[in-house]
Amino acid sequence: MSAPRRPARLRLSARLRLPARLRGHGRDRGQASIEFLGFLPVLLIVGLAVVQLGLAAYAVQQAGTGARAAARTASMDEADREADPQAAGRAAMSSWVAKGATVSVGGGGDAVTATARVRIPSIVPGVDDFGTASRTATMPRPQEPGALGLRAAATYEGALPR
Repeated sequence: MSAPRRPARLRLSARLRLPARLRGHGRDRGQASIEFLGFLPVLLIVGLAVVQLGLAAYAVQQAGTGARAAARTASMDEADREADPQAAGRAAMSSWVAKGATVSVGGGGDAVTATARVRIPSIVPGVDDFGTASRTATMPRPQEPGALGLRAAATYEGALPR
């Protein structure tokens, strides 16, 4: 007895089989995972660079805040000062940034200039030094009563003269 004959259409489809890549997802399983694992280091490096850039911007902002506070304190009359200008500059910064900060105050005449330098912290493994951020601020000293050429008003009590 001979084997039953298959229909002609089944025999034809067996001969014209499509390649595996066109037939379905059998051989593509896990491809997205492999592509993600290849791209993951790039994503981590970009994320680390963004955070480091944010830290650098924060350090610059803190240096500006410290310089302004030191210049403002140094421009006051010595009798009105509650703190040393350098200490006031460091107190205006965040404590972890102020640890390595240097504040210098100088200038004579009618203006005071303060400069604050802050070390930029690093979160990148293997890189310890990103340098320093420096900002300068200038504040005017208080004017004496007759310094602008105006006569000081005489003190009086009571109503204005007629």
